[in-house]
Amino acid sequence: MNAAKLAQKQLKALRTPTIQQVRARSTSTRSASTCPLPTPSQPSFPCVDAHAARESRILASSSKASSSQSASSRSNEGPEPPYARPSPSSYKTYHHAEPLPLVYAPPLPQFDIAYETWGTLSPAKDNVILLHTGLSASSHAASTELNPAEGWWERFIGPGRALDTNQFFIICTNVLGGCYGTTGPSSIDPSIGQPYATRFPVISIFDMVRAQFCLLDHLGIDKLYASVGSSMGAMQSLAAGWLHPERVGKVVSISGTARSSPSAIAMRFAQRSVLMADPNWKKGFYYHGLPPHTGMKLARQIATITYRSGPEWDQRFGRKFRPDPQAVEKEDSDSTRIPALCPDFLIETYLDYQGEQFCLKYDANSLIYISKAMDLFDMTASSLESLKLTPPSPRKSPPPLPPSLAAHLPSPHHEHYHSQLSHSKSHPPPVNPPAHLPDLAEGFKPLANTPTLVLGVQSDILFPVEQQREVADALRMAGNQMVSYYELGGVWGHDTFLLDVQNVGGAIRGFLS
Repeated sequence: MNAAKLAQKQLKALRTPTIQQVRARSTSTRSASTCPLPTPSQPSFPCVDAHAARESRILASSSKASSSQSASSRSNEGPEPPYARPSPSSYKTYHHAEPLPLVYAPPLPQFDIAYETWGTLSPAKDNVILLHTGLSASSHAASTELNPAEGWWERFIGPGRALDTNQFFIICTNVLGGCYGTTGPSSIDPSIGQPYATRFPVISIFDMVRAQFCLLDHLGIDKLYASVGSSMGAMQSLAAGWLHPERVGKVVSISGTARSSPSAIAMRFAQRSVLMADPNWKKGFYYHGLPPHTGMKLARQIATITYRSGPEWDQRFGRKFRPDPQAVEKEDSDSTRIPALCPDFLIETYLDYQGEQFCLKYDANSLIYISKAMDLFDMTASSLESLKLTPPSPRKSPPPLPPSLAAHLPSPHHEHYHSQLSHSKSHPPPVNPPAHLPDLAEGFKPLANTPTLVLGVQSDILFPVEQQREVADALRMAGNQMVSYYELGGVWGHDTFLLDVQNVGGAIRGFLS
């Protein structure tokens, strides 16, 4: 018995940290990029301690903000990440007071939608391009007079660029379910005066597009020259053309899909899982307390792995280690570098940085809801029928001519313009087409007369190029003879649509102009 007690006492001593260890952990605020080398006697994990340090900074910031406000002016006693107080002076907001029908839930009684514009609206309002965002983007696609900060598609919007503001009037919105001015989980539910949180209804890509067309109706815009989108925006772009064949002149779908794949669903599920496992998430009701910043950081790290490609990382990082902050010049050049369990490889420090930069900039519930909407997206006829979405008839009127031709009297060239849009590069017919391809072609019938540009990227692992091939094949099987399809090389993976101005921008400019 005495031996057993002695063993238990020794085990407890091993598990109990020393005073020095406790002090080291509580006082460490260094980032993962300066992770010191561990020692056998005193292991150190500042990449873990950084979460507690961030939490302390959030609480301290919240206390300062609260003390500077009068009690009567406070609407939220908790911390305020950047998304919690978007500046309405940098974008316009449309309030829709009527119910919005939803695919999976009863109608949303009312909603706001934030949007920004570039270029000049023509007198006939026939030069409008609706630009759709990816998962976490705001309406700020490019700099404006109200907000000179660089936008997420800055190099693609402007005079002579892919979206040429000399010719077109571009509108970009923050999507339904978002957190940058458009109604989403972090918005106030007017029926109770509190944030919706996870009382917010499950939404679909089609719901997002319907909200955007409510804005277009408000602006008196009956028809779009084109619907343009990348990533999740490509889903919205296809959905817009499907819902309103007569109102959408052309469709541009870049690095997207018409049917979310199991692998993409799995990756987004992993992101939601780590986020919802954060104790601060509290089933979505965290708006008066600490946001789930640790879960958000980990979710962003998972997402970043899917956004970029292995070849790029081989070139940028290889197997290089971060600079050793503890390194001291020694005469013994053969000394072995002791690895750290915190970020040690350059690729690890890159992922750590990406997660750190994002974890307080976006609402966790918005990430959950919007990523789920992406998972649910499926334009096969059987899926659309199960959702009771009635397919409209294909457009009967001819697609719009580009402004450069529309400004002149009709000529024989005009008659052949749209028939010359169909191109295919690096894409032979499928030898073993997927089983769902005929079902997808049936679902695409409303798009049979809509000119469509489909761009794929060979290094994309989130939306593999096979999915863009499917879109082009299914459109052609549906009878669309105006499909332009291109595959791009490069090493940037899914983020190519943000970076490759020459090829992505050139393809868009040629298709639209």
